[in-house]
Amino acid sequence: MRLLGFLALAAPVVFGIRLLADPSAAPSWLADGNRSFVAAIAAATIAVCLTTGVIQLLRNLHLRRLVKAAERIVAGDYTVRIGPRGGDLETRLAVAINQISAALADTHDRATIDRLTGVFNRQALLSELFTEVERATRYDRPLSVAFVDIDHFKVVNDSFGHAAGDVVLRGVAQRLSASLRASDFIGRYGGEEFMLILTETNVEEGAVLAEKLRTLVEREPFDVEGNPNLSVTISIGLVGGVGDQLRMEALVRDADAAMYSAKSLGRNQTYVFAEPNDEARVPRAPISALGRARAIEIGRQAREAATAALTAVIAPLPGYRGRPSALISSIVVAMARTLQLPDVEVDRIRVAALLHDIGKLAIPDEILDKSSELTSAEWRSVVQHPRIGQVILEQAAALKDAIPVILHHHERFAGHGYPYGLRATEIPLGARIVAIADAYDAMVNDRPYKRAMSHEAAVAELRRHAGTQFDPELVSLFCDLFAATAPAPDPTVLALTTPVQLVERRIYGHAGSTADRRPRPSPAAPAASATMASDGEVTMDLGTGRPTRDKPGTRRPTNPEGRGRAAG
Repeated sequence: MRLLGFLALAAPVVFGIRLLADPSAAPSWLADGNRSFVAAIAAATIAVCLTTGVIQLLRNLHLRRLVKAAERIVAGDYTVRIGPRGGDLETRLAVAINQISAALADTHDRATIDRLTGVFNRQALLSELFTEVERATRYDRPLSVAFVDIDHFKVVNDSFGHAAGDVVLRGVAQRLSASLRASDFIGRYGGEEFMLILTETNVEEGAVLAEKLRTLVEREPFDVEGNPNLSVTISIGLVGGVGDQLRMEALVRDADAAMYSAKSLGRNQTYVFAEPNDEARVPRAPISALGRARAIEIGRQAREAATAALTAVIAPLPGYRGRPSALISSIVVAMARTLQLPDVEVDRIRVAALLHDIGKLAIPDEILDKSSELTSAEWRSVVQHPRIGQVILEQAAALKDAIPVILHHHERFAGHGYPYGLRATEIPLGARIVAIADAYDAMVNDRPYKRAMSHEAAVAELRRHAGTQFDPELVSLFCDLFAATAPAPDPTVLALTTPVQLVERRIYGHAGSTADRRPRPSPAAPAASATMASDGEVTMDLGTGRPTRDKPGTRRPTNPEGRGRAAG
């Protein structure tokens, strides 16, 4: 059409110029007197066509930028702004386009952006997830989804008001958003829950990122009215897959379930969703009705006195029955501070270290004091103690933050620990630290079923089991801190446990220690005979000193005289 229009203008111009230059080129049927008149008409035609062409050119030059701006708006770019230029009509048209762009941008934001936090809302986020799942499926690429929930957010609203809650919501959203790549997505899924879409990210990489985000939020406090240093924590559930394994509905459902698992296990942790494996060798250690009842009763007593009184309750006990260890406390605090964890996290790990074996209070005394090999039923009672400790602390509101560490301090870095068989970064950082300190304390102190080993031998054992039973990076940290010089017990914890001898004097009628009342280890037993761990079917938990049975019918090793205790 443009070509035809050009020809329609060009043809009269060419014909007119020809007549003006050579009047004889006019048709022969025109009289000589009319040829001058035709030449005049040709000249007028030339003028009109040239004027029309110039006007068309100027119109295109002035309207081109307006047309391009309108096309960008149609394509979804609502940031278009046009400066006034040209005549009044063009300026009015530019202003109108700017107003349309602003109105569409506001409407788009209302439809896709959460006004409070500035991130995607639920509808927009699910739309992006649908697109990313299709892309990952088409190109066989990895994709992970995480659900993030702010712990105890209702307490923040109730204590400091909804304005403070809004500050926390915005702050958490901004910190998470600033730590993600441009290709990732974050949105507010509802209430205090956020969803993260991590493109080109497998589950292992997602777990590392989730832990960094969790630590970032915990480390930096918020300045709200009434509390300029308000600290909050988050619980994260993560799920992922590759290619055609991905289903949008399953990703949302499983990430949400993983997030609630993280909260039910004590909050302030990352939980990676995994399909149940019936062949996995993970002892689930269910709690008996009697054990749960005893744990709840003890927990009610502890709730009134919190950390100090609860520590006083277990201070008179022997070490193998849960007495707080000054050495373990000293080790975990040193490691946590070297990792530059926040003071709140350091204190949480310290309290958990003091109370990590408190669940043994609900284990029958005849099992804990048994000097011979445990039966399968008795061993099932012993492995309940982390979960019993969880139940106890659930009754003591001031100590709830220590629950994840106490619950998971017998998990193994490579899996197959108890009570849930978590592995690697699925295990809370505090629990991984306490596991190392607990194992070291068990190895360098005498137990009824073994003799103490040297500091050097204990360090060698920790190194040997780095990556299987223990976090290898934390083992390296422990060795950096204590390989040259053995750790010293925490004097504040020693002060709590010093009166133990006085208690024992009242109990036994003399100044001898509890160890004097217990069977001594066999002289024939090698120092490390009950502390070594194996990667085979029979494994030794360095934290308890007890061999565990991985398969039915497998015998547990004992020392030469068959002595052993449910200690650690």
